[in-house]
Amino acid sequence: MTYSQAVLNGDRLALSRLLTQVENDAPEGRAALIELFPHTGKAHLIGVTGAPGTGKSSLVNQLALYYRKTENKRVAIVAVDPSSPFTGGAVLGDRVRMRDLAGDTGVFIRSMATRGSLGGLAKSTANMVQVFDAAGFDVIIIETVGAGQSEVDVARLAHTTLVVEAPGLGDDIQAIKAGILEIADILVINKADRPGVEMTEKALKSMLELAHPTERIFQHHGSTMRIAGPKQEASSTPMWIPLIQRTVSTEGKGIVELAQAIARHVAHLTHSGGWTIRERARLEVELDALIYEELVSRFRQDIPQKQYDDVLEKIIQRNLSPGEAVKILMNGRLK
Repeated sequence: MTYSQAVLNGDRLALSRLLTQVENDAPEGRAALIELFPHTGKAHLIGVTGAPGTGKSSLVNQLALYYRKTENKRVAIVAVDPSSPFTGGAVLGDRVRMRDLAGDTGVFIRSMATRGSLGGLAKSTANMVQVFDAAGFDVIIIETVGAGQSEVDVARLAHTTLVVEAPGLGDDIQAIKAGILEIADILVINKADRPGVEMTEKALKSMLELAHPTERIFQHHGSTMRIAGPKQEASSTPMWIPLIQRTVSTEGKGIVELAQAIARHVAHLTHSGGWTIRERARLEVELDALIYEELVSRFRQDIPQKQYDDVLEKIIQRNLSPGEAVKILMNGRLK
């Protein structure tokens, strides 16, 4: 039996092994992704991002518990960790906060390393999400590194994006600058039992009142990425203004209200047509990224390594600009 068939049959061991194959970009993993793709497109993808120290892992733990106990949904968690500089593997310290989920067959937690990837999402995260989707998980939560404003990666992958803040982390505006604030569908003020929560909420409300963009445009690894805003989702429906929700994840406070806010966002996307628009944008970016990767791979195969090294050395010596170098290499390839 193939990995893909075993995963569709609910084999957790096969699922775990396939995720490893996918993360390592092995031939078996690539083949399984092709077979599983027709079975995807059903899960609700929730992105959770925010600055380090805001309690993202504890919040994800509580959300997963809620979906299991209250709604009996199968939950997968993809926790993207910083890579170990020594082994290249994930630094798994945050997973100890998810011990409440241990032993529940309706929950699957997978940590993966960024392996030097820019932003908070590793290159193979989207493929892992695809595997979980095909495996029949209803909710897939993607928890990212928390690398700051470069976390816009999560906007292209999730249907609903939670940006987590916490009082007392310094400048109230520091963590809510345009890059990361604009991707939020729901703003979560975690650790809301701390002093300064009112100031943090006031700062967030002020930022939201300044502008309600109709289209979000991000630079993703050098290419422009557009995520349709509420007015593009449907002109006949009210625009979605990000909700602000207080939580104390260590005590489970505010989790029910947060889950209700997420449900309201899903209903809005479904009613306005935004779900389809976001899904199309996500798949378009994924397709473009794969085309880019394939073209670069073919280009490097066609160019002799010595010629490439010679041109690179001229760039290092400042005898040639990168722009001129590209023209030389491309012309050499076309002759």
